[in-house]
This record gives sequence, C-alpha cells and structure tokens, in this order.
Amino acid sequence: MSAEPAPTTSAWNLPNILTGIRILLVPFFAWALIGDHNAGGQTAWRWIAVVLFCVAIYTDKLDGDLARSRGLITNFGKIADPIADKLLLGTALILLSAFGELWWWVSIIMLVREIGITVLRFAVIRHGVMPASRGGKLKTVLQTAAVLLYLLPMTAHWAWLGWAAAIVMAAAFAVTLVTGIDYVLKAMKLVRS
Repeated sequence: MSAEPAPTTSAWNLPNILTGIRILLVPFFAWALIGDHNAGGQTAWRWIAVVLFCVAIYTDKLDGDLARSRGLITNFGKIADPIADKLLLGTALILLSAFGELWWWVSIIMLVREIGITVLRFAVIRHGVMPASRGGKLKTVLQTAAVLLYLLPMTAHWAWLGWAAAIVMAAAFAVTLVTGIDYVLKAMKLVRS
C-alpha cells in the first residue's frame, strides 16, 4: 500500500527542496567527471565527482524518508523524484560510456527504458500517478551501486573491483528491463480502470 499525498500538503516542502538540490548537483557532478577525463584520469576531479554523486544519492534517500515520516508526500514529489534520479544516473551512464568505461549499448538500453517510463508516466497521469514500485526502487539501488563502483578511481587498478562493477551493472541491467515491462503493464491497467 503506497502512501497517498495529503490534500493540504504544499509542494514547497523539505523533501521536494532536496529533490531540487539533487537536480542542481547534476551539472556539478558532470563538470567534475569531465574535468577528470580532460586531465587524463586519476585526479582529484574523480573524487569530487564521487563525493557529489554520493551527496546527490543521499538526498534521494533523505527526501523519501522525510516525505514518508512527516506526511509530506506530494504528487509533485512522486514525479520530480524519479526525474531527478534519472538525470543523475543518466548523466553518469552517458559520461562513463563517452569516456569508454562502460559499453554504449548498456547505457542506451537503460536510458531508453528510463525515458520511456517517464514519458509513459506523463501519458497516463490523467488516470492517476504511478509511484515508484519496489522493483523500481531496487533498480535504482542497483544502478546507483553499479555507477558508484564504475566511478571509483580504484576500479581501473583493482581487477576485483572492476569485476564487481560489471556484475552489479549486469544485475541492474536485468532489473531495469524487468521493471520496465512491469511499469508498462501497470500503466495499461491504470488506463483501463
């Protein structure tokens, strides 16, 4: 059972502000990752990118916890929170692929799924808001863990960490596909009802 937004809950609340901060961190994260690449890798820029990524991801957990515990769930938050996640993870996937650290086909398929589900959510919004499912949340956790492992500067030097990153990314990829199908089925059911 998902929590419904309170009718008097303002969209201008702390969880939604944290979501906005996460969106604002994305260009700074990209800037640091590009700075690392332009400097030839293994620089302080990579660690700055890792820290910014971790801070942004922490705001995702924090805004969700605050929204649920304080009854601050809003329809705006249900839509903006997944978009913020997609911006952060999508930026990371694109840059990792552009720098040759992740296969393009993995990033493309994951991004097509993410964009497709976001468009689908907007297409069915007049029938109701589709909140993130448990599978969708697991997908986000796996994608986040995989991207973090790929971002760590040590991954290039420690083979076991590179293998761990690849295994977690494979799991994230599989869950991304399965949950994408699940969201399509839920959208069809929502439209019918």
